[in-house]
Amino acid sequence: MSGIFVWIDHFRGKALPAAWEAISAAKTLEGEITALVFGSGVGNLATLAFHYGAHKVILCDDPSLADFRLEPYAALLTKLVSDHAPRAVLSGATTRGRELLAAAAADSESSLLSDVTELSAEGDSIKAVRPAYAGKVLSEVASTSRTAFVTLRSRAFALPAADASRSGEVIAVAPAIPADQIATQVEAFEEQRGSVNLTDAAIIITGGRAVGSAEGFAPVRELAEVLGGAVGATRAAVDAGYIPYAHQVGQTGKVVSPTLYVAAGVSGSIQHQAGMRTSKIIVAVNKDPDAPIFKIAQYGIVGDLFKVLPALSAAARAKLGK
Repeated sequence: MSGIFVWIDHFRGKALPAAWEAISAAKTLEGEITALVFGSGVGNLATLAFHYGAHKVILCDDPSLADFRLEPYAALLTKLVSDHAPRAVLSGATTRGRELLAAAAADSESSLLSDVTELSAEGDSIKAVRPAYAGKVLSEVASTSRTAFVTLRSRAFALPAADASRSGEVIAVAPAIPADQIATQVEAFEEQRGSVNLTDAAIIITGGRAVGSAEGFAPVRELAEVLGGAVGATRAAVDAGYIPYAHQVGQTGKVVSPTLYVAAGVSGSIQHQAGMRTSKIIVAVNKDPDAPIFKIAQYGIVGDLFKVLPALSAAARAKLGK
């Protein structure tokens, strides 16, 4: 077998959108797409993988793989790469995806292209584009190893449309490591309540230092609620105690690529740009016409966020009939 492998990242049987985005990215390369589904009781993910565009599925359904642990997952992925020599292995650049592909790439003595935003094939080489130097430069990188391991920035590739009529061959395989030889065990998970998922958000409204207080985030939250988006923040706003760290966007926070990013009262430091520069549409609202954020924004409004954001919320409500 050759072609392209796509590892399906999931948590307890629920796939992350990044998994299906990776199948979309695989379609830009030449070759048959094989989805890799590891877990326990995850046959439904094999079915969904076909719906989203996979031609084949390699399924390892075993109780020892119920929860992600690097040792058994990396051993299995490395074995499959050794047995089938795919041209590339793709995964979303999630926490699990980055860890797994880095380990398997090292074990396979292959190259790793990380946090990729564009992907193409040229001859025997896999070429990619990834942000560098805090997002100020787009770096072109290439792999000529037998198998290229590639992690893909979330939302950089479109989510493919599902086709429920699609099906294909499912190849069942056994784990690479017996359960009693796995050094680590997962005892339990503790749910974090009230957290925000910025990485998968299509719309993000971010407040900066200029909001002035925790209460100053009210117009930011209002616009996010009207548009169905998430609330982001700069490091300055987080450090000032206006909002929890979970909302921080930037080099030391979350890296996001939403369809719409509204930066309200955000100056646009290099560190912040590193986390949001690849957003599809950037709208900046700032009193300072010379703020760096205007240099990367498609739309700019010079004005007071406490006047502009409520006006945008009112306009959005009228447009959306809310």
